[in-house]
Amino acid sequence: MPSPCSCMSFNPETRRLSIGLDNGTISEFILSEDYNKMTPVKNYQAHQSRVTMILFVLELEWVLSTGQDKQFAWHCSESGQRLGGYRTSAVASGLQFDVETRHVFIGDHSGQVTILKLEQENCSLVTTFRGHTGGVTALCWDPVQRVLFSGSSDHSVIMWDIGGRKGTAIELQGHNDRVQALSYAQHTRQLISCGGDGGIVVWNMDVERQETPEWLDSDSCQKCDQPFFWNFKQMWDSKKIGLRQHHCRKCGKAVCGKCSSKRSSIPLMGFEFEVRVCDSCHEAITDEERAPTATFHDSKHNIVHVHFDATRGWLLTSGTDKVIKLWDMTPVVS
Repeated sequence: MPSPCSCMSFNPETRRLSIGLDNGTISEFILSEDYNKMTPVKNYQAHQSRVTMILFVLELEWVLSTGQDKQFAWHCSESGQRLGGYRTSAVASGLQFDVETRHVFIGDHSGQVTILKLEQENCSLVTTFRGHTGGVTALCWDPVQRVLFSGSSDHSVIMWDIGGRKGTAIELQGHNDRVQALSYAQHTRQLISCGGDGGIVVWNMDVERQETPEWLDSDSCQKCDQPFFWNFKQMWDSKKIGLRQHHCRKCGKAVCGKCSSKRSSIPLMGFEFEVRVCDSCHEAITDEERAPTATFHDSKHNIVHVHFDATRGWLLTSGTDKVIKLWDMTPVVS
């Protein structure tokens, strides 16, 4: 190759291999039936710098790509002609496409997810989602339930319900490091997330999950009315020292440490680990509500890429330790 390779996309039906390069070019090859030969087909001058993501859409004969030049572009794979482009707010790090509606989903390093509607030669901005405090590291699309999953360097996964309950965002907290890769098993409605902590988490998405509440603003504890440390007037009037503000993860109320001394897992809200809750919410949470909705597995390497073969129930992971591992997931993805 004339430049270092940065990403690739392979379509097994057509044996078409698209390779993104550091110089912004996408090189396309056709592999022979015995996979013993690569025949060069064409080059796309897609970007001004490194290609970060490629998707080949067979149904439309489109090649979608993003680059470090903050550009999303799509080309006709038959003519090689550039059909259009869109400038994102930051370098893209995730790319998914819905063939039926021609919506493209772009996650970037700023933590934003951009949704575009593509036509043959133009695109329009549909909306943007911002729910992560860190950059988006992975995207996964379920075209049946019309749900988008985004993983982030903030250790979380967010499920964006674009179909049934439009705009609903469900947080999933199950990693202690950045989420590096996502895969979805449609037949069982289970999400597989892998992270820099070496964890493989299998989430049951066939349960009625709840949105996490918005954190409420207050100058004093919404349980005992003690002033927070910036509320000088109430501190002076009541002759009390201000307290540090916390938030209950279940109700979202602003509370002091004394009124939120308990911890609890809230799996239906995505909190598989114990988090801060106010004392009244802690008493209201039942043992059934604490039942886990995910299983946790230690891969023993920092996973950077994952591929799930639903027909066999096999999961392929590759890590920064230069090791590729093949997992039989049938005991947990079923």
